[in-house]
Amino acid sequence: MKRIAIIQGHPDAAGNHLLNAMADAYAEAATSSGHQVRRIEVAKLDFLLLRTQSEFESGELPPSLLGARDDMRWAEHWVFLFPLWHGTMPALFKGFLEQIFRPGFAMEYREKQFPKRLLTGRSARIVVTMGMPVALYRWYFGAFGVRCFERSMLSFAGIKPVRESLYGLTFADEHKRARWIEDMRGYGRCGK
Repeated sequence: MKRIAIIQGHPDAAGNHLLNAMADAYAEAATSSGHQVRRIEVAKLDFLLLRTQSEFESGELPPSLLGARDDMRWAEHWVFLFPLWHGTMPALFKGFLEQIFRPGFAMEYREKQFPKRLLTGRSARIVVTMGMPVALYRWYFGAFGVRCFERSMLSFAGIKPVRESLYGLTFADEHKRARWIEDMRGYGRCGK
């Protein structure tokens, strides 16, 4: 059994999106299978964006993000869900990750040495919805936004394996959407 943090990164707090249903399905299946689950809804958190290197390196984490950071530190497996906006994650979700992934959380920076990875032993799944076909995003656009997240943040901090689930043409019929939600239930049961 795993400790799992579900980080839902859709910036609309209304909560009526496909990603909300996917996060719910994953959480319900994981919990019923004996996994411990904590949820983070980024759209419901109030925080400022980082604007300087000094803020990133030595500024205080906003109080509204302390619980989210603690939940992520507690978890062995992370599930990130977000919509693809302009080829990458929405700005609010990116701002959240920049706040959380400060020195001391993801990396320990040392003078004249490669940074120490502080998140080894954890795994992650990235779930992304998009309006375009997944094949177009992967092969024509190179899946740049997802690859950057995987390599520059997660893998660099020691998280592996990092699995991805990309869902395109999300305005598809209800049959396809129900299949995708069932995919999330399967991942939740396995804790993957």
